[in-house]
Amino acid sequence: MTQAPPLPALAATTKPPVRQKPRPGRLRRSVRRHWQLYVLVLPPLVYFALFKYVPMANAVIAFKDYNVIAGIWASPWVGLEHFERFFSNPMFTTVVSNTFLLSLYALIASFPIPIILALALNEVRSRFFKRTVQMVTYAPYFISTVIVVSMAILILSPRIGLISEFTGFFGLPTTDYLAQPDFFRHVYVWTEVWQTAGYSAVIYLAALAGVDPGLYEAAKVDGANRLQKIWHVDLPSIMPTVVVVLILSVGSIMAVGFEKAFLLQNPLNLSQSEIIATYTYKIGIQNADFSLATAVGLFNSVINLVLMLSVNAVSKRVTGSGLW
Repeated sequence: MTQAPPLPALAATTKPPVRQKPRPGRLRRSVRRHWQLYVLVLPPLVYFALFKYVPMANAVIAFKDYNVIAGIWASPWVGLEHFERFFSNPMFTTVVSNTFLLSLYALIASFPIPIILALALNEVRSRFFKRTVQMVTYAPYFISTVIVVSMAILILSPRIGLISEFTGFFGLPTTDYLAQPDFFRHVYVWTEVWQTAGYSAVIYLAALAGVDPGLYEAAKVDGANRLQKIWHVDLPSIMPTVVVVLILSVGSIMAVGFEKAFLLQNPLNLSQSEIIATYTYKIGIQNADFSLATAVGLFNSVINLVLMLSVNAVSKRVTGSGLW
């Protein structure tokens, strides 16, 4: 028997897809067709360009001996002189360590509480109770920082404060908590937690609202209780949101709020309340040393950027989620 001739082999190579070049006038047609959306995007772009990006050019003050009369660009260059002044200053170790410890304490205390609050509210079946708790925990966010600090000062007052009245009722000695350096961080952090926990929980509640109900049904069929459902369904579902919030929080770990720290600060607790933000204010505004103040602020921003990039890289490698 004669064998049939072999079939011709198919071509092993395929042509790569051809990229379509942007047609001329495509952007013009898109703007003409969706001009309403471009109008909505324009104000935020103008805001960020004028008030965020353009002022970044003034960071060159950190490398100049700034003179108000000569102006920014006419002032002489001094290189890294102001950074050397800051690093050799005896206050360098104090302000950096105070800022880092206060931020780390605030992160550890305030990061898990909104998650726990959101998970607990997600399990509540009474809509009235759930909305009431949301309102009570969300409302402090809209209170001014000045008011929050005033409330803390009144409550902690050694003469007329609620805590002094409570301790005096049992015959215990009163303590001026704001005059004790060791209490400054506790007052700062827990007033911050009280003010922001409800607002931060809204982000996780929105993420929980997008969980597939089929996952809950499958967990119920498998006999999972509430804690197991939270651990195996809720937490994995909101983990990308948790990672993003954590990266942003770590990225701003050195950017402690100036207003509350400055208002709670006094000469008696200065050893722990002096942070980079308050130190920059005193150097730049009170002492009019704008170049040194800019150098300190630029150093702080660079540290925050390095921390954000590092945490994002670790998060991408460990969990697969990140900002980019």
